[in-house]
Amino acid sequence: MTVSQLSAAIKRAVEDGFGRIRVRGELSGTKRAASGHFYACLKDDNALIDMVMWKGQAGRLAFRPEDGIEVIATGKLTTYPGRSKYQLVVESLEVAGEGALMLLFEKLKARLGAEGLFDRERKYDRLPFLPRTIGVVTSPTGAVIRDILHRLADRCPTHVIVWPVLVQGEGAAAQVAAAIRGFDALEPGGPIPRPDLVIVARGGGSIEDLWAFNEEVVVRAIADCRIPTISAVGHETDVTLADYAADVRAPTPTAAAEMAVPVRAELMTQLATWRGRMLGAANRHQGLAGERLTALARHLPRREALYAPQRQRLDDAGDRLDRCQRHRLAVVAERLASRSAALRPALLARAWDRDRARLSGLARLLASLDPRALLSRGYAMVRDAGGTIVTTAAGARAAGHLRLQFADGEVPVQAAADGTPPTPAPKPARKPPLAAPGRGQGELF
Repeated sequence: MTVSQLSAAIKRAVEDGFGRIRVRGELSGTKRAASGHFYACLKDDNALIDMVMWKGQAGRLAFRPEDGIEVIATGKLTTYPGRSKYQLVVESLEVAGEGALMLLFEKLKARLGAEGLFDRERKYDRLPFLPRTIGVVTSPTGAVIRDILHRLADRCPTHVIVWPVLVQGEGAAAQVAAAIRGFDALEPGGPIPRPDLVIVARGGGSIEDLWAFNEEVVVRAIADCRIPTISAVGHETDVTLADYAADVRAPTPTAAAEMAVPVRAELMTQLATWRGRMLGAANRHQGLAGERLTALARHLPRREALYAPQRQRLDDAGDRLDRCQRHRLAVVAERLASRSAALRPALLARAWDRDRARLSGLARLLASLDPRALLSRGYAMVRDAGGTIVTTAAGARAAGHLRLQFADGEVPVQAAADGTPPTPAPKPARKPPLAAPGRGQGELF
């Protein structure tokens, strides 16, 4: 028998002898390889056994395995021929008991808290007063979503978007984290409204049932969310790491709905109260202002008292103006009379005669120089075709066509180019005299 044959026989004996088993122990030497496989050791006070969990099963773990956590591993015992050792191939891994879960809870809380994921500075100081859209991450079939929707409708109807997820079991943590990040990734004004507030909710249960909300992936998704978040997981006594990361923790899902929106009826009542107070304050202010105005009006002088001095001043000014005008008229009349007395009518008459004689002489001179007077004495005025006066013979020959202006009209003429006078037109022949009466045809013969 060879070594390989012996190892194969041992492998068959081990696998056939044990089959599928459950082993309880403490994790030690935990390591996740780059391939995604998970390796660790299970130990108790007296023994240790290697274990391996392949990538597919390791990716579906509901918690993060760490050293010192007591777990229950379910799988098959097999051997590894290459090293002549046996190991447990784990199909599922769960925390053993609440004590172990609480220990894991405290370790996660300390580690994530040291990173600052629970710091108050990372959280919003207050929730939006009247959110237009509320996103809810929870199971679509449980009583939780019905309670939330019913409570929101009673208090103040609001647009609600439900992102359905598993809230416990395998894959629950990944779905919850993906839903939170999905809401956070919505763009304002997009086809799907971006929520103004997110509620992460689940009903009550054991620590194992609520463990998905203690997972690191969920805690980081809540801490990174830019939308104000309310954690409403379990009952008032249930505390999860999601509560520490959220902006506000609600003791129950119903309480989360009450925190999310105010009561519309109470708002209307409050608005009516404020309106009444404002109107009352305005009326009181108006009344006090009217009283102050009336009091001030009593101290104002009467209209007649204000107008009387001005009216008297106007009358005085009118009298002074009247006297001033009469005085100026008297002065002007006196000056005019003085100037009139200084005038001499005889001197004026001689000046007028002298100017009249001078004007008559100028009129005679003007009449003697009038061209029309010359024309009446037999002279003529020569103009060219453009109306310009021609004064020389050369100018007349150059113009050609001339107009002679006489006293009684114009005559067009043509100037000869060589200066010779134009040949007179022949006179028409005289007609023969008529035959004397009484002569007949006999005289022709």
